[in-house]
Amino acid sequence: MTGRFISFEGGDGAGKSTQIRILAARLQASGRTVITTREPGGTPTAETIRRLLLSGIAEPLGVDGEAVLFAAARADHVERVIRPALQRGDWVLCDRFVDSTRVYQGAAGADEALLNALERVAVGTTRPDLTFILDIPASLGLERVRARLVAVGAPPDRFEGEALAQQEKRRQAFLAIAARDPGRCVVIDGTQKEELVAHAIWQALAERLLNEAAA
Repeated sequence: MTGRFISFEGGDGAGKSTQIRILAARLQASGRTVITTREPGGTPTAETIRRLLLSGIAEPLGVDGEAVLFAAARADHVERVIRPALQRGDWVLCDRFVDSTRVYQGAAGADEALLNALERVAVGTTRPDLTFILDIPASLGLERVRARLVAVGAPPDRFEGEALAQQEKRRQAFLAIAARDPGRCVVIDGTQKEELVAHAIWQALAERLLNEAAA
């Protein structure tokens, strides 16, 4: 069996984790083995780096320094989780991958040559077969994030707490990535009801990957 790698991207509050859960359940019901994971994270070492990044402790390092930490977490994640799963023939659903680094650190001014080099080292040839970009206005994303944080009594993380203008800049950066790589990326309207978003994701996956697998 051939493993498949699907990444989910989008701004904060876009609904990625919910849609990963829904898609994983549907793929499992169809008899496929599914691994769900996230970035930064997915391994003990990468989760430690995640805490450093999201807490803001690493912010004084600047965007280039943060990009290096993201790449270190990603290299461990790819080597220990993603690549072995694909080699087993599993389907991997990942909440964020290289596109998020391009958007979050790239849009904040990280050196592009550095990002290219870090990506080559951390990822190599292990790239998503399909990327869903859940698109919502940044203002709606922030509303959703605030509601979630209030419900659990938690403060915003390093990136959730940034200004609306920066959040909207990231949204446009994700859309630009999708426009440059339509063979891999599918933009999904994340403002729709949860079940409609899930349906659009399944339809795109069926057209691009399931038919190919069946063939």
